[in-house]
Amino acid sequence: MSTVLLSAVALVAYLIATASVLLRIFHPAGPHFKTTFSAAIIGIVLHMLALTSLLFTGDGQNFSLLNVISLVCWLITVAITLIALRTPTILLLPVVYGFACLTQLATLIMPHGIQMQHFEQHISLLAHIFLAFIAYAVLIMAMLYSLQVSYISNKLKQKDFTAVSRHMPPLVYAEKLQFRLLLTGTILLGLALLTGALFMDNWLAKANLHKNVLSFIAFIIFALLCWGHARKGWRGRTANMLTISGSLLLTLAYFGSRFVREVLLDKL
Repeated sequence: MSTVLLSAVALVAYLIATASVLLRIFHPAGPHFKTTFSAAIIGIVLHMLALTSLLFTGDGQNFSLLNVISLVCWLITVAITLIALRTPTILLLPVVYGFACLTQLATLIMPHGIQMQHFEQHISLLAHIFLAFIAYAVLIMAMLYSLQVSYISNKLKQKDFTAVSRHMPPLVYAEKLQFRLLLTGTILLGLALLTGALFMDNWLAKANLHKNVLSFIAFIIFALLCWGHARKGWRGRTANMLTISGSLLLTLAYFGSRFVREVLLDKL
């Protein structure tokens, strides 16, 4: 099956999963989860097959901007789906599956860039990139959970119990998972920065300086939030603002310079 066909069918599957949640998101009985997860799993599998053929070529590994975004999206989609199979995360599903739809659409309509790597010759670089990807995916999940916590908290304060159905997690549980993800992601991000500084020769080169400085600032923000939550009990609006700020900085670090270089400058 061709990459185009795999991406097209994955797009349709993700659309079905998104629609099945949105159409009944506040219904007392909840969405048709069998339809949602069946479509989502089909989308995830096809997404993986298409992504594998795009990433791994005969000349090496193609880590273009679009492929990297698709890979991170796939990691987050898999993780949220697995969590949702065990615990209520109804607010996050349409966001995650909707973004997965956009990545598949981009794969179909945007030109594919080339950013070749040869990880078999640079194991330390592979370790650094693996840690960085996992850290980013986990921290974005923490941000999504922080938004869910904020929504549930606001509805409870307004005594709007109809908007907080049994398909949404209890506030305390959602908040606990948010900070577990935050701590895990912060540790992984710290390890990614450490491996990069130790094993990459061009760590302080001009081309990487923007990414490294922003990533380090994001790490400081996340580490400060973890300390503040453990020692000072930071939560609520303070935790949400710091989580979102750190995630935006990390997104700018990971994708900002590559977007300018591979998309904007490439068109000039």
